Amino acid sequence: MLISAISDIHSPLYFDLFVKAMNKYNENPDLFILAGDIIDAGKTEEFQKVYNVLFGKINCPIIAVYGNNEYQQIRMILENKFSDITFLDDESIVLDIKGKKVGIVGSQGSLDRPTFWQRNNIPNIYDIYKQRIQKVSELLENLECDFKILVIHYVPTYKILKGENEKYYPQLGSKAYESVIRKTHPDLVICGHSHNGIKETWVNTTPVFNAAISVNKEIINIDTEKLKPGLEKFF
Repeated sequence: MLISAISDIHSPLYFDLFVKAMNKYNENPDLFILAGDIIDAGKTEEFQKVYNVLFGKINCPIIAVYGNNEYQQIRMILENKFSDITFLDDESIVLDIKGKKVGIVGSQGSLDRPTFWQRNNIPNIYDIYKQRIQKVSELLENLECDFKILVIHYVPTYKILKGENEKYYPQLGSKAYESVIRKTHPDLVICGHSHNGIKETWVNTTPVFNAAISVNKEIINIDTEKLKPGLEKFF
């Protein structure tokens, strides 16, 4: 199975880079992942631009999760307008791909230290993030499938943040998800949000990919048949 993924286009910020990446893209994936922050600052019109670039080139299921720039108040608008994209918001889905049941859990994720804006504008934000960790764990644990994927916007391990300023690690993700990954054993994790981190790391035997376009400069392609510890996964 071939999975392609991208995140953090922050359109219009990295839209031109995204267009260049798609112009070079010549794959026929079985699954395409949008791992959040596709648009910048809730600009719904920018999602249409990104969608137009994908249209006609991607002929497989498209799964998306929300980033912090897909504001809560616009999410239903996106879901209604782009109904051929499956948005997962602390939800799961099982797809039949090449005769295998592929289970996907999608979430925005959690932060160990919410941002200043979040702390001042979202009541009980610490509880929300704690509850989301538990929810994601339960969804992964209850998936009945042949291949299990976690798609999460905020990073689920500090290991992938090498290159970022360490003092900001807690505002880029939550290392609590490492325990979730160890407990539930997903076959693959795809995240975003880290614009200066590394491309890939491991949590035990689970590979974690950073799909941010600023890191990869291209659409990432993951051949699930080659997901073995110690091998490069970007082809």
